[in-house]
Amino acid sequence: MKVALVGCGAVTQAVYVPLLSRRRDLFEVTAVCDLSRTLADVVGDRLGVARRYLSLGDMLADGGFDAVIMLASGSHGEAVRQALAAGHAVLCEKPLALTQAEVAALPEGRLMVGYMKQYDPAVLRAEQELAALGGPEVIRTVEVTVLHPSGESQLAFANLAQARDVDVAPLRAAEDALVSQALGAEAPAAVRALYGVALGSICHDLSLLRRFTGSPDEISHVATWGPGPGSIEISGSLPVRGRFSIRWHYLEDYPAYRETVAIHHDKGSLELVFPSPYLLNAPTTLTVVSGGESRTEVRDVTEAFETQLVAFHAFVNEGKPPLTGKDGGLADIVTAQRIAARYAVQNDLPIGGEAR
Repeated sequence: MKVALVGCGAVTQAVYVPLLSRRRDLFEVTAVCDLSRTLADVVGDRLGVARRYLSLGDMLADGGFDAVIMLASGSHGEAVRQALAAGHAVLCEKPLALTQAEVAALPEGRLMVGYMKQYDPAVLRAEQELAALGGPEVIRTVEVTVLHPSGESQLAFANLAQARDVDVAPLRAAEDALVSQALGAEAPAAVRALYGVALGSICHDLSLLRRFTGSPDEISHVATWGPGPGSIEISGSLPVRGRFSIRWHYLEDYPAYRETVAIHHDKGSLELVFPSPYLLNAPTTLTVVSGGESRTEVRDVTEAFETQLVAFHAFVNEGKPPLTGKDGGLADIVTAQRIAARYAVQNDLPIGGEAR
């Protein structure tokens, strides 16, 4: 299947370039696109792709591929709209967009939203275990803890090329305008920063909640503390039964990324521990706690990003539905807006836009 890559930054260089290189049985990259000539050339050279673009419109006009893998930073809404309108299937890295309006503007087409943790073998096994226990009805609580070091420390091994030939000011202004549409023009920096983390990182945990239990029914409490991105605590009720809590901590100098998702049910627990997403084939550990204090540990080095790519190939060529499409991407945007709105209300801060 011929594909084009849009966005040649960190995740493309560290994850997608090596995976697409070793899955040439399924994919042929025929074009790359980035606002940075430097990054387009680096990725083009590594994949042996001659067609390199600085404009998405120019790349879509030339065609020569079946699908687009959307990996640029920020909102993907307008870029996805253009690719779908041109008739291409799209795999879009999270988040799908920053506003509900961007999602509403998308034409009909083949769209898969990339939440690679949903394709992790340990997550799929946890889903099977939960279904055998009775599904969401047996859940008492889901507890999530994320320890998030700096991106630089997580990617120090990757020898990434940097873009120094792009003026980012217009990009930031456009993104800020979208956030104003989502939260209201008067939303202060603290609310905007919370929304950015919710859609940029915590959305992975929202996507797992959506798979295990359905999207949260209510956001009851949101707190933030600490310097910089700091720490975030979110809690609320699940749609079928039970409650959830998410504690996300940005710890710049923490030794390694660690994410724990624990599902406690009436007869035991299912605990997932995720490594840094940039360490290809590092296994996620699933621990199944059952009767008699029995503990079964499951580990699998199958790479979740690779499984997601294989699923995208099956979606385009066989019509097999993805785990998250437009509706799921929209649900996570709505939940992120509810998180921002709850925080604003608790702290007597202005909130408007779609989140009102």
